[in-house]
Amino acid sequence: MAGPLAGVKVLELAQIMAGPTCGLMLADLGADVIKVERVPGGDDTRKMDRPSVKGESASFMAMNRNKRGIALNLKLPAAQEALKRMATRADVITENYRQGTMEKLGVGYEALRKINPALIYVSISGYGRTGPYADKGGYDLIAQGMSGLMSVTGEAGRAPAKSGGPVCDINAGILGALGVVSAYVHRLKTGEGQLVETSLFEAGIQQMYWQAAIFFATGEVPGPTGSAHILSAPYQAFRAADGWLNIGGANQANWERMCRVLGAQDWLQDPRFASNAERMKNLEALDRTMSERLKSRKVDELIKALEAEGVPCGRINSIADVAADPQALARDMVVELEHPRAGRTRALGLPIKLSRTPGKVSRPAPVLGQHTREVLGEFGFSEKEIAALLAAGAAIAA
Repeated sequence: MAGPLAGVKVLELAQIMAGPTCGLMLADLGADVIKVERVPGGDDTRKMDRPSVKGESASFMAMNRNKRGIALNLKLPAAQEALKRMATRADVITENYRQGTMEKLGVGYEALRKINPALIYVSISGYGRTGPYADKGGYDLIAQGMSGLMSVTGEAGRAPAKSGGPVCDINAGILGALGVVSAYVHRLKTGEGQLVETSLFEAGIQQMYWQAAIFFATGEVPGPTGSAHILSAPYQAFRAADGWLNIGGANQANWERMCRVLGAQDWLQDPRFASNAERMKNLEALDRTMSERLKSRKVDELIKALEAEGVPCGRINSIADVAADPQALARDMVVELEHPRAGRTRALGLPIKLSRTPGKVSRPAPVLGQHTREVLGEFGFSEKEIAALLAAGAAIAA
């Protein structure tokens, strides 16, 4: 693997979304991420087989590209000892199990740091390892609600809505990866490893910067505003004759340019819309007024006219639109991989670009146990020892 993290060896004892997102980011940046799946069954995402490609879960393949895979039955002492042996030569271990699970198996942070003081151990949980919720399991939907996100998502007066993407899961994974890099910098300076932890709950709270700023400054509790911004207007989605687009005419210069483009100079004289503060006070009226004007014009026409005057705008794309978007393709945000069973597949690319040490998406997700023999051999296990682990059911190999 190429990239800035080439040579960093990661054992991923994580499944579904948050932990695998962390591993995916590290792998895309060059780390040798070895996914340690449980026996039997492997990562639960393998069972999310609607959709599947030739029997392989599309969800699993999306989250586990660029990783190698082994399978260990950590309920068995032989597998626990094998993992400890691997931990002595690993740089990073990631896990997202419920509090205490790894400790019961004898492979928690305290046990592993005794045999490898330089180990960086990443724990991604539902609520963190301390506090009254520490023992609760973590789920993106629940975290979106408890972190406040669902109180500000959706339309006013409607039922609470979650984000379309699993933002708590994904953000927790990204925060975990940032924690790894931070801890690795510290280790380069001191030789010392450490525990890195984050949670879905905290990853959701982090998304609330604007709402927190309002609450801490005024005591007001922001609610949902649909696609509209909570601090400036107009900055939201509008329906045109043949679809939807976003328009960002929020600052005064863009507001004035937008009015001229739309042939709505009279809005510039309307006291309700004279400043951002007034537009925010009269947001419903602004929405109605603009929607009435925009409904007779086509999206492409509007975007061309607005962009010509420097007014921020853009169409609202589906994932199919994104996958064909020339900018997404130019930025390598859609890549192709050759999976051993599913064949030719597509995946999302790496959103971090580095000029000297670029990462790369080059390896498809592993089938269960695909690299068990290969990886154990690299960690110093003899053929006889590997055969014994397989015979005992402590490991499986594809």
